[in-house]
Amino acid sequence: MAKPKKAKKKTKSNSVTPTTAIKQNPSSIDGFWGNSRLHAICLLLLSFLLYANTLTHDYTQDDAIVIYDNMFTTKGVKGIPGILKYDTFYGFFKEEGKANLVTGGRYRPFTLMMYALEVQLFAPKKKDANGQIVKDKDGDTVYDPKGGSEETNAIKFVGHLINILLYGLTGVILYFLLLNLLAPKARTIEAHFVALVTAGLFIAHPIHTEAIANIKGRDEIMTLLGSLAAAYFILKSYHKGKAFSLAAAGCFFIALMSKENAITFIGAVPLMLYIFTKAKPSQIVTQTLSLVVPAVIFLAIRAAVLPDAGISGRSMELMNNPYLKIEAGQWVHFTSGERFATIFHTLGKYIQLLIFPHPLTHDYYPRHIDMMSWSNWQPIVSLLCYIGLSVYGLFGLMRKDKLSFGILFYLGTLLIVSNLIFPVGTNMSERFLFMPSVGFCFVVALLLYRLAKRLNNGKITKVGNLQMMSIAAGIIVLALSTKTILRNKAWKDNFTLFTTDVAVSQNSAKLQNAVGGELLRVYNPANDQNLRIQKITEATQHLEKAIQIHPTYKNSYLQLGNAYNYLKDYEKSIQYYNKVLAMDPDDDNAMNNLGITYRDAGRYYGEEKQDLSKAIQYLQKAYELRPDEYETLRLLGVAHGVSGNNNKAIDFFAKALALDDQNPDALWNLGNAYNYAGDTAKAEELRQRAKAIDPNVGQPK
Repeated sequence: MAKPKKAKKKTKSNSVTPTTAIKQNPSSIDGFWGNSRLHAICLLLLSFLLYANTLTHDYTQDDAIVIYDNMFTTKGVKGIPGILKYDTFYGFFKEEGKANLVTGGRYRPFTLMMYALEVQLFAPKKKDANGQIVKDKDGDTVYDPKGGSEETNAIKFVGHLINILLYGLTGVILYFLLLNLLAPKARTIEAHFVALVTAGLFIAHPIHTEAIANIKGRDEIMTLLGSLAAAYFILKSYHKGKAFSLAAAGCFFIALMSKENAITFIGAVPLMLYIFTKAKPSQIVTQTLSLVVPAVIFLAIRAAVLPDAGISGRSMELMNNPYLKIEAGQWVHFTSGERFATIFHTLGKYIQLLIFPHPLTHDYYPRHIDMMSWSNWQPIVSLLCYIGLSVYGLFGLMRKDKLSFGILFYLGTLLIVSNLIFPVGTNMSERFLFMPSVGFCFVVALLLYRLAKRLNNGKITKVGNLQMMSIAAGIIVLALSTKTILRNKAWKDNFTLFTTDVAVSQNSAKLQNAVGGELLRVYNPANDQNLRIQKITEATQHLEKAIQIHPTYKNSYLQLGNAYNYLKDYEKSIQYYNKVLAMDPDDDNAMNNLGITYRDAGRYYGEEKQDLSKAIQYLQKAYELRPDEYETLRLLGVAHGVSGNNNKAIDFFAKALALDDQNPDALWNLGNAYNYAGDTAKAEELRQRAKAIDPNVGQPK
């Protein structure tokens, strides 16, 4: 007689898959609200639908710094060693020390490596005017992700698509993390409702458009995605053992290598374990080591790459330090009261934008956010709000209140970019809310659930009890989604973004300067001369506004010099270039453009105004600045020849020929000068040499 088989001993587990959980407790939740896989699909689909209209967008904003004008990413995978070796901005500035112009330094190589791989796979190779593939000084092929042809559309499409997919994945990871936090055993109505509403609000919120619609915003996505994944694996490690600790460490290291503010999760994860689990202090410390170890490694690497980051003191340039003001014609720092009042004003703006995200702008530079004092009501209200949030959050810890987790998560992740601890180079930015908004969305979802509970006599027994709050959540998500889709349109390209947002950020010197620059770039080549003059004049108005806000804004003066050159108002052009050189005598752009303007002014007064004296005066100054420029030498030769000074004409035409002794025009001009001077033999010799090179030389063109 066969012995009966012993039943296998079931191992106890505190964590279950969504499907198993529902089977264990079918009365907990069913239908749509209980289908975790369907929720994940909906979140991914929502992400795609919201940002599908960005797939055909161009590069914008800082995409130049990290993608198409970065000497490392434009090498493809061969640029990765350089990406790892230097500050993130080094590949754009291409000079030692210039990356330090940005406060604190940046070491975010992971997303740059992603861009380099995309460039390798999807960008066309750069070619010169002769159609030859361009190589850099190291002999490496250079790719052209920006270009201007249809070939470059593929890499832009791929860049935007990857952002959308990663964003959707971030929402899904957030959903499953909350599901496991709120109900690690049997899934409950609360867990599904709060997790789905939180993730839905997060994906729909238009405050995230900067991070998603701008390809460079991927550093925000990867930082949060890696951090949430690390938290998810730590939670699984706590429930199931140490098998997931390595995965958590790996995800967190990627997050840190994407952007430094991932470091805040070293505080967020212990808080998560304390509130949502029964972990002992020793267990919390053990699990948190999965984050501490990669953080130490990252900080050591960062310190080796950026040894001087953060020790240079506060910048005295307004575009890199918004807490400056002018007193007696000099820039000075805000007083402590002014600085903290301004900071709390911006912190209040963050809460306002999370609750009511309008109007949105990519630019919060001075003085879009103006200097505040404690005599203004805004910073006082904001301070009271943050005190209230802090007090509630801290006291809620004693009761392990889930709401306190959302509040403290928001406060903790915002603190690092708040300017309270150290300067971040700007007043505020919508992308700074990408991580903190998780806490906000969780608080909203939890409050909706608690309100539903109160409306049902303190108890939720079935999904139907959530009907009213489900409709409310759906309306909020729909409203946020509509705003997101509409806001995405502004991110089509730099011209659209700048000209759209300047209506909101009218007092931003940076944006006024950017709009002026874009108008010059787009309309200076315009064939319609009336439109061209109209738009260049409009550009000068924006640039003048930038200078009113920021009286020492060097780039605005430089661009005003360019604009007035295009308008043939050469005196004003020269005036603005000289202002740049007064601020920075070594500014190569101003010096070079000043020489060009003197040359153009000389041509203008000679050819159009018939004022040879003034023409020669300007051309002589151009010659002093650009002694080896052919066109300046030629014009000086012509001007002196027309004025009858044949010897000087010969001198300048000879100098022009010396630059290129095989230039037929230079030979012909010098021959003419000798002819007018009476040396016909020399004139004929030079003319014959010119005709030997170009038989048509001297003929009307």
